[in-house]
Amino acid sequence: MITYCIVFLSTVFSSISDTLHPDEAGNIGTPVLLTDPAFFLKAGESYFDPSGKRVIFQAIEHPDEGEIADDNYGMYLGDLTFDETGTINGLTNIKRISNEGSANTCGWFHPTEKSLVMFATTTTPIVEKDIPGYQRESGRYRWAFPPEMNIVSCDLSNNNTATEIVTDQEHYLAEGSWSPSGRHVLYCSLKSGIGDIYVTDLKTGTTRLIVGDDGYDGGPFFSPDGKRIVYRSDRRGNDLLQLYVADLVFDDEGSIIGISKEYQLTDNVHVNWGPFWHPNGRFLIYATSEVSHRNYELFLCDADSGEHDGTTRYGTRKRRVTHADGFDGLPVFNTEGDVLMWTSKRNTGTSQLWTAPFTFDLDAEPQMPSNPHVQ
Repeated sequence: MITYCIVFLSTVFSSISDTLHPDEAGNIGTPVLLTDPAFFLKAGESYFDPSGKRVIFQAIEHPDEGEIADDNYGMYLGDLTFDETGTINGLTNIKRISNEGSANTCGWFHPTEKSLVMFATTTTPIVEKDIPGYQRESGRYRWAFPPEMNIVSCDLSNNNTATEIVTDQEHYLAEGSWSPSGRHVLYCSLKSGIGDIYVTDLKTGTTRLIVGDDGYDGGPFFSPDGKRIVYRSDRRGNDLLQLYVADLVFDDEGSIIGISKEYQLTDNVHVNWGPFWHPNGRFLIYATSEVSHRNYELFLCDADSGEHDGTTRYGTRKRRVTHADGFDGLPVFNTEGDVLMWTSKRNTGTSQLWTAPFTFDLDAEPQMPSNPHVQ
């Protein structure tokens, strides 16, 4: 499957000056640009491997002179570089692992097998002109749902050999991730005509619908302990996304068979999406249009099941993390929770990958802002 490979040797990008907004001090350290806007037209949706030394991401390269840029993302891997203090200072050995011309999204590392990654791909170039997708009325927020897209694993140690994990030749499948044990795959399918969340037990081969409410449900992730999931939903059909957490139900053999209870974390007139667990399992970070539909920012909120002190907290203590002009979204943590990586347009004007030490005091109480939209 994998026929195209690019390698950038010893390519390290240092931080651009003045990338830390004054209001971000204490939340994050100085942001470091990981992808080069001179090479990538745009890059985004990146994830750490369990060791915190590699990342997988999607990107579109600048075309050669006289050529037209690809409409679809390729899937890429890169090795992180570190300074003498252990702080990330760049990305090197960047390789494309998806077929040229194919549409790709939602990469993910296997939790225990170092050579395995997962991503959604059309394998071959898209031929349909009209592809269903989510789009706000303004047209600024849209992503495509090509029906040929399936979820595959890629063996990096065996010539990038691809193996289909979940397939449906007539409906979009993507937004997948492995459970912490690697037994289950969680993903979104458009089989019903709108996004629903499914889980496949790789041990038994059983697939189950676990979130199938009205409206688009997608972007699911397992909690660090594998007992809950978080996801976004356009349940009201108003093109505004809200965040939910649900408790998983297992049978006696350890297979996920459904959810027992659902908690709504946001309920507002904004697009809230890209939720991701902090490794302590008590907090979520996400992107929201609460500041402006033209300036997404990262916020934190509680997602505590009550396991730690007996008090359940969902959607409380909302706090703002980023403050830079332009888009900030798709945030993720490393395994230790002390490094944040996200997609941002700060200082570049185009979506690129950034990382920074995560220094936020999670236990501090939020200060009451005079204007809740500039929290």
